[in-house]
Amino acid sequence: MGFRDEFQKYEELGVQIIGVSADPPQKQKKFMEKYGFQFPMLCDESHMMLEAYGVWGLKKFMGKEYMGITRTSYIINESGLIDKVYNKVKTKTHACDILGDFLEKK
Repeated sequence: MGFRDEFQKYEELGVQIIGVSADPPQKQKKFMEKYGFQFPMLCDESHMMLEAYGVWGLKKFMGKEYMGITRTSYIINESGLIDKVYNKVKTKTHACDILGDFLEKK
């Protein structure tokens, strides 16, 4: 279950989801259409925002190193301040994990 699948629950809680990608807008648009994303995805081809948030860096996969995005989620409050950071997320449960945190606060 991902954010797309849990989108309605987040919307009912008044939580806005925004994704960020390093892909160009046209590629991102095709990706969003293919997977039916209901929330906005920002494109940061320059990596300026990704670097500022500390999520653009060296990654390793099957013995190869490359630059990429570390999957990280930030909860930003109504004042624009970061309330919580989720590092090294488990993609299969992450959207439900965060949703559970929001429901606990209610």
